[in-house]
Amino acid sequence: MTAPTARPARPGRPAKRTAIDCAARAVFGREGYIRASMDSIAAEAGVSKRTIYNHFQDKEQLLLSVLQESTQAVAAHQEDLIDRHLTVPADLKAGLMALGRALAAPQSGFEEHFALVRVIFAEASRLPAEVTGSWRSEGPRRTQVRLARHFTALTAAGRLHTENPQEAAAHFTQLAMSEAYERSFHGAIPLPPGELDALVASGVNAFLRLYGTGD
Repeated sequence: MTAPTARPARPGRPAKRTAIDCAARAVFGREGYIRASMDSIAAEAGVSKRTIYNHFQDKEQLLLSVLQESTQAVAAHQEDLIDRHLTVPADLKAGLMALGRALAAPQSGFEEHFALVRVIFAEASRLPAEVTGSWRSEGPRRTQVRLARHFTALTAAGRLHTENPQEAAAHFTQLAMSEAYERSFHGAIPLPPGELDALVASGVNAFLRLYGTGD
């Protein structure tokens, strides 16, 4: 058995709760939601199953909790990347390219989260609607809102032209990153750097043909 990734406990969070969270991420990511059992999570965490039930009502609530926490952390990281690359970029195409590569490549430190994302896609029809809805609203939609905010500012500055920045954000995600996600099976099999760069470049070029102003 592989020990769960150690993470520092949040202030005020009991060590056992932190161990349960780490174990749940590892077991759900490795075994999927349907196959994962509370017994295996308890064994991985080094606690009793009763201890888990002291913190969580059931397996669904446990998955929802750990997924929400990791989704929010990833979304905050991605928002930082968006701000870093799109806040008044001197070269808009270069900024979009750098952002596309940063978002499409496996993101170090979040491997367990993206294992959970692969579980969502594999088991979507059998997962509670609250789980899939929470991931979508607190993850992809949150980052698209931040993208749309920058696209609104870039349109006002004459760098882009779009009447619907939210739609443009969705198009950027689809064009610049979706193919890389699919080919890498959402980060399970990292792409060679040259292939990733080519996919992102193709998507960014298509995006700028739709929304660029030729600056």
